[in-house]
Amino acid sequence: QVQLAESGGGSVQAGGSLRVSCAASGLTHDTYCMGWFRQAPGKEREGVAIIFSDGSSSYADSVKGRFTISEDNAKNTLYLQMNSLKPEDTAMYYCAAEVPASLATATCRYLDADGMEYWGKGTLVTISS
Repeated sequence: QVQLAESGGGSVQAGGSLRVSCAASGLTHDTYCMGWFRQAPGKEREGVAIIFSDGSSSYADSVKGRFTISEDNAKNTLYLQMNSLKPEDTAMYYCAAEVPASLATATCRYLDADGMEYWGKGTLVTISS
């Protein structure tokens, strides 16, 4: 069973940086994708960034150039480095994973929350202006 646990959320001022982490267990598959999603109060959950088991990644337009997704396979940990943070980045950030039959058919490449199979409980990121 795949289990995900986020950490590292907090409060920072606009323009600052923050790194959130996701400790993964049970994800032993050769083909997978992991990503970060966020949900602001009153809004739908949206995809932020995805990393694939082949090392490639994808980002939402709203965070391109500011956020970087990475993974440390030795530590089974997923990271999201967030720079130049804006108040509109305020949200609960969730780690998620999908184990698709192939990366070509994975729904995670569309940053679609509905396609993710496993979820963490989230970590809150608050950006003040």
